Amino acid sequence: MIYFDNSATTPIYPQALDTYVKTSQRIFGNPSSLHSLGTQSNRLLQQSRKQVADLLNVDSKEIYFTSGGTEGNNWILKGTAIEKKSFGGHMIISAVEHPSVSETVQQLVENGYEVSILPVDNRGFVKVAELKQMIRKDTVLVSVMATNNEVGTIQPIQAISEILSESPKIHFHVDAVQAIGKVDTEKWLTPRVDFATFSAHKFHGPKGVGFIYWKQGRKLAPLLNGGGQEKNQRSGTENVPGIVAMAKALRLYFDKKEEKPHYTATIRNYLIASLEKYDQVKLFSQANDEFAPHILCLALEGIRGEVLVHALEEKQIYVSTTSACSSRKKINSSTLYAMGVPDSIATSAVRISLDESNTIAEAEQFMIIFNQLYTKFSKVRS
Repeated sequence: MIYFDNSATTPIYPQALDTYVKTSQRIFGNPSSLHSLGTQSNRLLQQSRKQVADLLNVDSKEIYFTSGGTEGNNWILKGTAIEKKSFGGHMIISAVEHPSVSETVQQLVENGYEVSILPVDNRGFVKVAELKQMIRKDTVLVSVMATNNEVGTIQPIQAISEILSESPKIHFHVDAVQAIGKVDTEKWLTPRVDFATFSAHKFHGPKGVGFIYWKQGRKLAPLLNGGGQEKNQRSGTENVPGIVAMAKALRLYFDKKEEKPHYTATIRNYLIASLEKYDQVKLFSQANDEFAPHILCLALEGIRGEVLVHALEEKQIYVSTTSACSSRKKINSSTLYAMGVPDSIATSAVRISLDESNTIAEAEQFMIIFNQLYTKFSKVRS
């Protein structure tokens, strides 16, 4: 089996799974309980918070646990809308955001908020120069993902930060789900970033757990009310085993963060160089530092993306049609459309996403199978 769908999810580290199981069995108290079992559980919870914060070089008071990226994005956008309602009802998001951002602001629009869409160029990079003109007196939030989940563009967060330095009251949110551990934090966790979103299963942690970075001094309304957990900001009994396993996975992931980008980029660049030789292949990712080292988006013209996905699956090779969150719904790539890619090509797009567990040998085997499928589909097209 060749698993090239790591941006959809990663297999949990055995050590993280072991931590999850042992914590579930041994530290089962509710961290909100006053007795010793609750205290023991709460202590482990706070240790995990500090470990995550230390890895990101932030204060542990700035880490809040969630169920994952979708909840984090919803919380930050809706929480800003509620908290800053008296200051204005205008938000700006990029044209290439994850559905958990783009569909969330659509719900806000239906409830009276205004949203401006920051366009991207034909490579998928936001047009920073246009941001300045979009900012209004009633703008309360700007949201731009750090690394695009479909084509891998590393967005110019530093340049956006410089523009927003002139508007300190605007919340700046970064969806960093595809960036953490893969792209240097200096490229996306700038001092101007107020909120950032993360999901454990993208870095070999368990599913159903994540966290947000929340800069001290910023205000956000709770999305979940009731029990007062997470300093009364995110109610609900904390998933202690999942959080502890997530912290363990993140530490293990960061152990390789220096060599990981170079390693996956080597595989990506090999695939790009090999795929460029095919006349009917269109590449949307590039072999340079402006693109994430682990993502490669391509289209085999005339063949729908899901057809290629299933053809590869028959050979035990697993890829996805761009965003996995949209694949089953058969929603076509919003990123490619925003880049001006014609429908006929965008519907053929698939995404390869790599991890340190992948090898050049797997990439070579992929190319052997791809060549066979290319020949087969060429006969169909003709």
